[in-house]
Amino acid sequence: MTTPELSELDYLREIERLAYRVTVEASNEDWLSFEPDPDDATPLQRSVNALARVLRSYHFDGDGCVDEDRPLVRLVGATALKPGAMPAGVDENYEDACTRIGVDPRPEGWALWNTWDDEDRPVTMVVTAVETTEGLFDNWSHGRALDPVTPLPSQIALVRRGWIGPMTFSPRGVSHTGRGGQPLS
Repeated sequence: MTTPELSELDYLREIERLAYRVTVEASNEDWLSFEPDPDDATPLQRSVNALARVLRSYHFDGDGCVDEDRPLVRLVGATALKPGAMPAGVDENYEDACTRIGVDPRPEGWALWNTWDDEDRPVTMVVTAVETTEGLFDNWSHGRALDPVTPLPSQIALVRRGWIGPMTFSPRGVSHTGRGGQPLS
């Protein structure tokens, strides 16, 4: 079996993804440290700890690193709707999409967060947190399974039953839905 030829950028992304997986497994074994290495750390542990310090996630408003008093929202996926920059798979313009969803168009756009309610039913939260969503996309594209903090009530325009798509799946969403990177058919 031949391996696909990767562009230089794809090659670097794959190395970063694999390096991140190494740090996740080290964390699962309870020896990963972002602090100075313990005196009894092996050369491998020191190397993996150094790798983890470099691979930390991209930070963005609402990533939970500062807002520790608000719980995280488990997302299966998200979509950002913005004037002049609609996601692939959306055949309507921004104003028509806003009308279909039930919100007024805003110059900053809207984010659709696909999650679950308290009874594990799929719901979509329409929120003003577009920049947070773009930060999530940056992390998800590198395989980092991050979730945002719960939005403030003033950031939530509405919550609708069911998931509104198309969406960019989070790493959790890929494993939860079993899509494994395969397009919906």
